[in-house]
Amino acid sequence: MVVTVVTGRGGAGKTTTTANLGTYFAQREFRTLLIDGDLYLPNLGFHFSLENIKYTLHSLLKDPNLDPEWAIYKHPHSGVFVMPGSTNLQDVLGISTAQLRDIVENMKYKFGMVFVDSPTGIPFDTLPTFEVASYQIIVVEIERSPIYTLETMVENEVEKLKALGDEYGLQEGVILNKVRESEDVVDKIIEVIEEDVGIPVLGVIPFDESVPESINVGVPILVYKPRSDAALAFKETGQIIEEWIFGKKEEKFRF
Repeated sequence: MVVTVVTGRGGAGKTTTTANLGTYFAQREFRTLLIDGDLYLPNLGFHFSLENIKYTLHSLLKDPNLDPEWAIYKHPHSGVFVMPGSTNLQDVLGISTAQLRDIVENMKYKFGMVFVDSPTGIPFDTLPTFEVASYQIIVVEIERSPIYTLETMVENEVEKLKALGDEYGLQEGVILNKVRESEDVVDKIIEVIEEDVGIPVLGVIPFDESVPESINVGVPILVYKPRSDAALAFKETGQIIEEWIFGKKEEKFRF
């Protein structure tokens, strides 16, 4: 199952969300792969302390003859498999995204869950992967906007990314991240998204100072501080997404 994770604005916590959703499914014994689809500003590897490694997604894009398994690393703390991108400028220059679709399609037959961490905004880098994906999760940060513009901002941002998912026939859901607003404000935003835009809100993740700590040590918050507010919210969101994708009784693809 391939899930693309997108956002309309930088700093929304899209990659953090990807890392923790992957961790949730790995803890549920799904064989889970995270792919850094942000080809020009990749940072998924940092969330798992994957730095100065030899093979990356960019290696595969430059040399189609390489075995994709060489660019996959299992994170010892979370059990997640990660295909990171390269932060080396020379590796980024001159790459073609044409082969990205084939890589993702190949991986979806080897892993029960594949999450593609897409770039901010319209994800031109990862658009080829939308052809083999089934689900799109839109991460929205509402913490930095004035309350009186929240509804308009969220509606506009979600509607644009929904249109993209609709183009490829994807099932879509929203996660609200870094939430500090009152319950009444959040409830109103959820109402706008679900009733006016027509997309389910799958989770609400509170702002939590433990999250930056977890990123710095390269261990997702679900493992780093499993009883923190954010971790508990990610776990609940993971449960909702699992049911959203697989249902309660359907057999799950596990290893």
